[in-house]
Amino acid sequence: MTRQAAPVSPPVVLTIAGSDSGGGAGIQADLKTIEACGGFGTSAVTSVTAQNTTGVQGTHVLPTDEISAQCRAVTDDFDVAAVKTGMLATADVVELVTEQVRQTDAPAVVDPVMVAASGDRLLAAEAESAYEDLIAEATLVTPNADEAAVLTNVDPQDEREARAAGEALVEMGADAALVKGGHIEGGGDGDETDGDVIDVLVTGDSVETFRHPRVETAATHGSGCTLSSAVATHLAHGERVVDAVGAGVDLLARAVRYNLDVGEGPGAVHHLVETRNRAASEETVEAVAEVVDAFVDRDVSPLVPEVGTNVAGATPYAERPGEAAAVEGRITRTLSGAEPSRGVRLGASTHVARVLLAAREVDPDLRFAANCRADGAVSDALDALDAPVAAFDPAERAPGDSAVEHGVERAFASVDGTPAAVVNEGGDGDEPLAFLLATTADELVTRTDAVLDALAA
Repeated sequence: MTRQAAPVSPPVVLTIAGSDSGGGAGIQADLKTIEACGGFGTSAVTSVTAQNTTGVQGTHVLPTDEISAQCRAVTDDFDVAAVKTGMLATADVVELVTEQVRQTDAPAVVDPVMVAASGDRLLAAEAESAYEDLIAEATLVTPNADEAAVLTNVDPQDEREARAAGEALVEMGADAALVKGGHIEGGGDGDETDGDVIDVLVTGDSVETFRHPRVETAATHGSGCTLSSAVATHLAHGERVVDAVGAGVDLLARAVRYNLDVGEGPGAVHHLVETRNRAASEETVEAVAEVVDAFVDRDVSPLVPEVGTNVAGATPYAERPGEAAAVEGRITRTLSGAEPSRGVRLGASTHVARVLLAAREVDPDLRFAANCRADGAVSDALDALDAPVAAFDPAERAPGDSAVEHGVERAFASVDGTPAAVVNEGGDGDEPLAFLLATTADELVTRTDAVLDALAA
């Protein structure tokens, strides 16, 4: 039998940028990101670079006629829904691309690539002034702090100066400017946001600040390409600039944290991190359901606290409770043994998921957790676990600090290696709770069995 075709029509995004033989930045990063964000990527290569994670070894700029022919081939055949520009290298290429953007009836994201993350220069000095006309055609321009300083003569060192640089770019004609905060210090008030990465979006009538914790890594190769391509693809889907930028910033924050450890240099950002994370959702739900079945078969009633037990399983790149699968309603003690209230779904747990996510801040390999009693004989039975047990007092925290996140961090710091369980000592009427931690579902079941065996001995 012949099957019926079922074609789909993703929005087409054209990237006009340089090629990165190392695969982490440039056209290669753009096409991966466009696909990950639900677009169809097309390209016009402006230059061929010999580069990898350690730096740029060579650059060859293509003739403008060849670049123009590529653009024409795309626009003659495809309904381009957004354009993104990257490495343009020379004034002639910038001028060509400016005319191409002017002729294309689609939003344009201009990433004014001047220097690679490795420090290698990717734009001729005499081409800097040519960017003024291209910026005037941009829906959004996305410079980092160094590029903003070249383009505006404002050297942004803080949020206020980033806003000033963004306003200058809007005055140059851009509909909006996103001054990226990788090199800008956030916070400054002595609170827990000190050192955050801040990205400042300036439009003709508003300013939005996007803030997220800085990740301690040098593996940022391809970060600018990934962000601008993600924003362009979201614009191609018809989103507002502020929403497209928010989605791009969120993707990049996760892509930097779960970076790709490839090559001899610092590595590259993980362009497909959100796609991989979503793809793992179903198997994570299934894994948690298998743990719940094992808990019911073994009857974990002796470990179930007054508040009930929950099992949480995080997707591989989880960053928020909604990306952890858990029992809807928890596991409780019944006359026939431990039973779950309902099924397993993503986002069903807040408390156990938050503990798991806090633990993953220290050891990202942790994927599963379950809470249980930690009083009397159960507390002694925790000694049967195959790794240390750490504890924290939720009352011992500074004003404004989260008891869970900071408590888990303190508990991890109190032992060598990753603990098998973290105990919240309770107080003020709250019962003490232990949170069993594991890298796999099977390990969580094994550790729970060990505590039950010790309790029954």
